[in-house]
Amino acid sequence: MIQNVTKPFKWFFKLEAASGLVLLFSAIIALVISNSDLSNLYFNTLEKFIFIGINNIGLKLSIIHWINDALMAIFFFFVTLEIKREFLQGELSNIKQAMLPIIAAVGGMIVPALIYIFINLGDVETLNGWAIPSATDIAFSLGVLSLLGKKVPLSLKVFLTALAIIDDLGAIVIIALFYSGDLSIKYLSLMLLAFLILIAINKFNIKKFLPYLIVGIFLWDFTHNSGIHATIAGVLLAITIPHRKNEKDFSLLIKIEHAISPYVAFCIMPLFAFANAGVSLEGLTFSSLLDKVPLGIVLGLFVGKQLGVFIFSYISIKLKVAQMPNNSNWLNLYGVGILTGIGFTMSLFVGNLAFVDNMQYMDGVKIGVLTGSLLSTLFGYFLILFTSNK
Repeated sequence: MIQNVTKPFKWFFKLEAASGLVLLFSAIIALVISNSDLSNLYFNTLEKFIFIGINNIGLKLSIIHWINDALMAIFFFFVTLEIKREFLQGELSNIKQAMLPIIAAVGGMIVPALIYIFINLGDVETLNGWAIPSATDIAFSLGVLSLLGKKVPLSLKVFLTALAIIDDLGAIVIIALFYSGDLSIKYLSLMLLAFLILIAINKFNIKKFLPYLIVGIFLWDFTHNSGIHATIAGVLLAITIPHRKNEKDFSLLIKIEHAISPYVAFCIMPLFAFANAGVSLEGLTFSSLLDKVPLGIVLGLFVGKQLGVFIFSYISIKLKVAQMPNNSNWLNLYGVGILTGIGFTMSLFVGNLAFVDNMQYMDGVKIGVLTGSLLSTLFGYFLILFTSNK
């Protein structure tokens, strides 16, 4: 039974619900521009290089890489702060409350991946995208759920939030284990050293963010050069930010989380959506969706997600391992399962990692993600709308 919703959760839900609408608007603008006379300007601008540094000391990356590697590291830093807080003092700190979203999230990652693998079996290149339909966009899915207002029991909103947080944790593990390049022992050693320094700062109970930030910048640079995706630096930094339950008057973790959340929700994620959702629809036909990559993603997101979440939830509830959310029914729960198929920004991000060496598949990734997310949005929204008791 999911109950005793905390104030941080209520704040979090309002933030994520609003940002979901901004994400949608950003994606629509990207699609419109990428299919207009401004398309060349759009794509060429994203490929332009920007140098940040002093004299010859610094880093030169394309705009799309600054967004996907640097800004998304901040996003993963924020996400990991949320995950840490939830496990220490939130909805996931009570194992009985956490079992349903944990089990549902596992099902929601396994089944879509299996569907994608089945469709792409035998093709080594396209198989690398198996994790794309396993992701859930927490902001977009909660944004859709918020449009239903009081028709949705608060317990289901908590369930979806907790599930999406576990899903993000799964995505972090997948990125670290499966989407890393050739590893550099030198930079891996420097990464470890920077991480140990951050742990030491935590152990000395330093409550100012500046020391963490300075070491964290070096950690990002070492990670970027190590062969592990640079966003993992954000994860490692967040792990070391202190949050002690007995310090009720002050938590550096919560302070940082509240401070950066508007920038993540209304700047970083919309910018990522704008930079990655643009795809030319010229020559697009229904048969294009039958190509292995987009088909695997569409079926994974729209079919695999809802089946994985619902079946795993159903079994766990029937076996009394977990409990049904308050004031909800099976159809409501199934509708929420459909909404987890809104992969959007997270699926696009994983797609960029999966096909970094085979960019010819990225149009198919974008078409598949947008189609699967759209179908999940429409079917999930209307199922919950028409089956709600309120």
